[in-house]
Amino acid sequence: MLFILFTLDSERYVIDATQVERMMPLDPGAPPKTIPGAPSWVAGVLEHDGAPLPLIDVPALALGRRAAQLMSTRVVLVRYPHAGRERLLALLLEGATRTIRLDPEAFRETGIDTPHARYLGPVASEGGGLVQWIRVDALLPDDVKALLFPEAHA
Repeated sequence: MLFILFTLDSERYVIDATQVERMMPLDPGAPPKTIPGAPSWVAGVLEHDGAPLPLIDVPALALGRRAAQLMSTRVVLVRYPHAGRERLLALLLEGATRTIRLDPEAFRETGIDTPHARYLGPVASEGGGLVQWIRVDALLPDDVKALLFPEAHA
């Protein structure tokens, strides 16, 4: 199975490439529109095909710090399942410069319960170290889903 590899500080993580619609470099000339009152890890909204698209800063969500503006920082558009349909959601990822193939059966549960971070999935050995699968469908808590997709909660 194909995965997008990225980093959070020195740790390696993957997301399922079949959920990815598009990857693009971070454009410092077109910053996201910030949304007052949104959680700090909601970087705002980007314009995509003429419509606003929520942007989740994954380092801010996971580590409490904003994504660095590096050459390897990418905006990754993912198909996010919500309310019986798929919505596009933009993720800001650092070190997202390559793909890797891993057998989904190679992943094993960590044995550590993370109720505050349900998106942290199992781990697999790759290249002499572990990579952890980030579950895109578990990325957002219910209150943030209501904030980002209000029409589905009306």
